[in-house]
Order: sequence, then C-alpha cells, then structure tokens
Amino acid sequence: MCGFVKLDKPAIILYNRKMMYLLLYLAGVSLLAVVLTVVDKQRAASRRKTQRARRIPERTLLLAAALGGSIAMWLTMCIIRHKTRHAKFTLGLPAIIVLQAVAAILVWRVFI
Repeated sequence: MCGFVKLDKPAIILYNRKMMYLLLYLAGVSLLAVVLTVVDKQRAASRRKTQRARRIPERTLLLAAALGGSIAMWLTMCIIRHKTRHAKFTLGLPAIIVLQAVAAILVWRVFI
C-alpha cells in the first residue's frame, strides 16, 4: 500500500468532523483575540482623554493568543499599531506562534 492507510467511510467522516470542530474553535478564538485587541486599543485611546475606560489586562490578551488566536492577534496588532513597542508582544507573540506550530506538527505526526 506504499504507506497509505485505507480509511473506511465512517473514519473519514469522523476525521472531517474533528477537523471542522478544530477550525471552528480556532476561528472563534481568533475572532475573540481580534475583538480584545481592538477594544483595548480603543480604550487606550479614550483613556488619554478621560480616565473612565478600563483596559484589557495584558495577561488576558496573551491568554487569548496562547489559546489559538496568536496569528490573528499579531496581524491585528500590526494593522492597528497596538502594543508594537512592548517586548511581551513583539517577542512573545512570535514565540507563541512558533510553539503552536511545533506543537501542531508534533500532534499531526503522532496522531494523524
């Protein structure tokens, strides 16, 4: 069979369903990361004018990135120029992206 695994129809459907759930999860976390980043940027801008707006904690932003929204958050931060001077984000987000890529490759090789 040259290394190919023959999958019967239920296994393919189950595989596709798992991939669909994974993609929905990543889309949801990415959307959350984008919304958190934009809201924090808006609150940072309004805070300069008034002291009412409460900022999103950096820990929350980094948690959203670590849960799977790192690429979306990094792109959003570059587009809206938010947190681009903070080492936690200029070094931390690319590090999270690399770690997630390595983890995805390892999981792919082991389980798929």
